[in-house]
Amino acid sequence: MAGPIQQEIEATLNAAFAPDRLDVINDSATHRGHSGDDGSGESHFTVVIESAQFAGKSRLERQRMVNRALGDIPGERVHALAIRASAPGE
Repeated sequence: MAGPIQQEIEATLNAAFAPDRLDVINDSATHRGHSGDDGSGESHFTVVIESAQFAGKSRLERQRMVNRALGDIPGERVHALAIRASAPGE
């Protein structure tokens, strides 16, 4: 079952990008006891997102778009966020 931060990430990205595909994967268990593990079980995530809004954008621009949409979640409420963003057909 998704925790509150994962649910917030999913809702925020769905609203911001109307993605064709969105997978928010909680990687926290694989980082248990490592740096950045706050014990919440929601410290590390991977986001796989496909949206037409990423067409014509560089990888860096796409990552910035996702981070901007998520506000204070990356870096403050979540220790690590890996982003794989693509446009349809890529």
